[in-house]
Amino acid sequence: PGTDHGCYLQRVLLRTQQGEGTARSEPGCPPGRPPSPSFPTAAGGSSGKGDTVRPAELRETAGSCPSGDSAAAGAGGQRPWPGWVSAPGLEARPSGPASSLCPGPHFLLPDTNLLLHQIDILEDPVIKNVIVLQTVLQEVRHRSAPVYKRIRDVIQNPEKHFYSFTNEHHRETYIEQKRGETSNDRNDRAIRVAVKWYNEHLKKIEDEEKIQVIFLTNDRTNKEKALEEGITAYTCEEYIKSLTANPELVDRLACVSDEGKEIEGGKIIFPEHIPLSKLQQGIKSGIYLQGTYRANRENYLEATVWVHGDAEENKEIIIQGLKHLNRAIHEDVVAVELLAKDEWVAPSSVVLQDDGQNEEDIENEEEKENILKTSINKDMLRPTGRVVGIIKRNWRPYCGMLSKSQIKEARRHLFTPADRRIPRIRIETRQADTLEGQRIIVAIDGWPRNSRYPNGHFVKNLGSAGDKETETEVLLLEHDVPHQAFSQAVLSFLPKMPWSITEEDMKHREDLRHLTVCSVDPPGCTDIDDALHCREIGNGNLEVGVHIADVSHFIRPGNALDEESVKRGTTVYLCEKRIDMVPELLSSNLCSLRSNVDRLAFSCIWEMNHKAEILKTRFTKSIINSKASLTYAEAQMRIDSAAMNDDITISLRGLNKLAKILKKKRIGNGALTLASPEVRFHMDSETHDPIDLQTKELKETNSMVEEFMLLANISVAQKIYDEFPEFALLRKHPAPPPSNYDILNLEIKTDSAKALAESLDKAESPTFPYLNTLLRILTTRCMMQAVYFCSGMDNDFHHYGLASPIYTHFTSPIRRYADIIVHRLLAVAIGADSTYPELTDKHKLAEMCKNLNYRHKMAQYAQRASVAFHTQLFFKTKGVVNEDAYILFVRKNAIVVLIPKYGLEGTVFFEEKDKPTPKLEYNGEVPSLTVEDTTLHVFDKVKVNIMLDDSNIQHQKMRMVLVEPKILGNDMPASLSAEACSKDEPEKKKKKLQK
Repeated sequence: PGTDHGCYLQRVLLRTQQGEGTARSEPGCPPGRPPSPSFPTAAGGSSGKGDTVRPAELRETAGSCPSGDSAAAGAGGQRPWPGWVSAPGLEARPSGPASSLCPGPHFLLPDTNLLLHQIDILEDPVIKNVIVLQTVLQEVRHRSAPVYKRIRDVIQNPEKHFYSFTNEHHRETYIEQKRGETSNDRNDRAIRVAVKWYNEHLKKIEDEEKIQVIFLTNDRTNKEKALEEGITAYTCEEYIKSLTANPELVDRLACVSDEGKEIEGGKIIFPEHIPLSKLQQGIKSGIYLQGTYRANRENYLEATVWVHGDAEENKEIIIQGLKHLNRAIHEDVVAVELLAKDEWVAPSSVVLQDDGQNEEDIENEEEKENILKTSINKDMLRPTGRVVGIIKRNWRPYCGMLSKSQIKEARRHLFTPADRRIPRIRIETRQADTLEGQRIIVAIDGWPRNSRYPNGHFVKNLGSAGDKETETEVLLLEHDVPHQAFSQAVLSFLPKMPWSITEEDMKHREDLRHLTVCSVDPPGCTDIDDALHCREIGNGNLEVGVHIADVSHFIRPGNALDEESVKRGTTVYLCEKRIDMVPELLSSNLCSLRSNVDRLAFSCIWEMNHKAEILKTRFTKSIINSKASLTYAEAQMRIDSAAMNDDITISLRGLNKLAKILKKKRIGNGALTLASPEVRFHMDSETHDPIDLQTKELKETNSMVEEFMLLANISVAQKIYDEFPEFALLRKHPAPPPSNYDILNLEIKTDSAKALAESLDKAESPTFPYLNTLLRILTTRCMMQAVYFCSGMDNDFHHYGLASPIYTHFTSPIRRYADIIVHRLLAVAIGADSTYPELTDKHKLAEMCKNLNYRHKMAQYAQRASVAFHTQLFFKTKGVVNEDAYILFVRKNAIVVLIPKYGLEGTVFFEEKDKPTPKLEYNGEVPSLTVEDTTLHVFDKVKVNIMLDDSNIQHQKMRMVLVEPKILGNDMPASLSAEACSKDEPEKKKKKLQK
């Protein structure tokens, strides 16, 4: 088909047409073996069985078995081997970029190391027609999950013409390991054998210009052996530099020199890393501890390592100073050696940013390290250690900006990441002039011992810094939020339009269209998950229903739509856009419970008495027709209006009355009511810039909806746990350890949520009405993260914040994947749907929960970062704004304040570069900070000036200056860390203030 591949492929086609093609199954085929390799047909050709034809000779390979065509596997069939990906294959006549080294048509075949280190090059649209061997894929899978995922995505991209060839299961390319040969050498030899076989294979194609396979390797020995065997082989650098029309690709080459190999000159700064084998022995024998390295956002010379395992007393180890940090990067898994007790330190209270001094100026660093070591109370010392080796690098591509070198014509520049926890990275680029002022992506390649910063390479230009689209892209990338458009494979599983409810859909459903159901949501909400109804029934009791969108009807287990939804995990709400978990046709249309249209729902219906006591609960799949889509304000207005007495309003009043009783009961049981200063932006309808900013006001109706959602979640949790004690997906909220409350500097009872709630209720001051809200905001900070878990893998189910013994998420399946699993479990429990293997595999469920917890956490951080960015946009046009603030924390050289009007948090510094420093006295016991003659305490009310400092375009920040109380000689502007607007948990203070 397409072009003549000679008699070789004609024989194959003939056999395929005779019915011996891919769908045939051969007896005696061992289970779990991969499919026979296939050879691509010409572009545009069709064998009638997907895009590839399987040569007959290959099907005769001993032990191999055909296993369904690629289309079947793509539609949710079982993949025959872990690395196997269905793909369109190579072009019959490769149309790659022009190369001065190999001018003829050619395919590329990289070895494992090249694929691992030069994935950015391979992903570039210029590079096409690449053969990825099974040997290489399996090694990559074993060594780097992120790169493995990226290469699979490239293989599945039809425009790239990448092709995975199962050389390990093909008669002529499989090789045995020789005696005394390492598996590494065996794999290198297998790759060379496959290159030779492919080149022989291609000679069979009758063509005026012979197609070659070019072997790419950065391994000197492997390259020499290949050349000896008559294989055309180049290093990645040689090949990329030969692409005459694409000089910009050179910038994307990774520096492949060994991590330990020093760059020219430069004195040794860091101790050597201990090799992995010795680290593992040391960890076994207890000499070293293994843990996750967490860089400090406020102080680049300090980090903590969270130790893996149960040794409670050494859970968190402090690392201070450049040499002790020893080239670890945020989220790396490291090995740490504990220092002797007399070398232990306390967490530093200094805010220290790497302000980009001359990188050779290490003396300056030592001076800064001395600032950290001030005299402190012995009780505040914490286990302290040093990083002795890296167990697993957790590098990712980083967004940020180029800090262009001052040297003319320089190629070496420093890159400053947007995330302050990541060190600056040295890159080489010829495009510095173009990239200045742009947001770019850079990857780290290694960190030599004599270099102050790691080496890396340029990956991609995202656009101009400060531009709203670019900054949103940065925010999504930095928080690892999957936001690419849904692929055709995913969209192909959506219902065909026009869609309507069929007889088949009605089989297991109750028709509830006669009920007065309505939804209550924020203004502008299009993804309506839930609707409610309340009516009096014959016996004088009330019937209350929560009706949830039946998303699991449309998303079936295991297909591409389901896989994409679980990968995304949650919908992410930014200030002006929403990143949907499911395609818009479902989220805003077919699943959304809009008014006056028939919709499929999953209903939880209670019979209650007027004291809100539940007498009966039942669950049913249903069909509803919502009578109104209201905002919280509209629902409130109906409830409050004496003139309105229609069915919808009567239903709302009934719901509101019951909700108040339920809330009172819940709080009586010890549920917490916490506060967070959430802000709402009013956007200009044309420019989408924020024109007004205010903290969100909550109405009674917000609480009404919340109470019934909580009740539905608890009822469903109990039901799925009763039916599936081992496989229920539940949500728990661990009780916070008492030490978490140390930052409040107050004695607070935390042994139960009820005790904490009572402590908070009592903490009121007639002269300081805002105190209680402040305390609740701070208490929220002390909380642990609520998490999803599988009931068969855990025995602590309690939800601390809600004071509920069991809880799950059922009410938002459009925006949370956990709810879809809960719907599937509930549907099986009531006989409305059938089960499938993954649903009752607790290990798979536990793995899924891990991903969902990560996705939820990253979504929250992304949302906070979006608020911070829009806050900056808002203040850009405002000049200087004077506002009331309250002190949340005091540091040695700064105070952290909260401005209630804007829900904005920031740091007021008292030390400024090139300005005289005022006299500062820090008292960690109280805690307080005396600046000149003015003493500042936690919770003091102050006045600050707020302005946007955009002098550093990457880390634009809100500057805050204290204006009341007036401090003598302090008329200088004070700077604030960029993250202050979206800060994580503040540093813990260890001394309690006795009441």
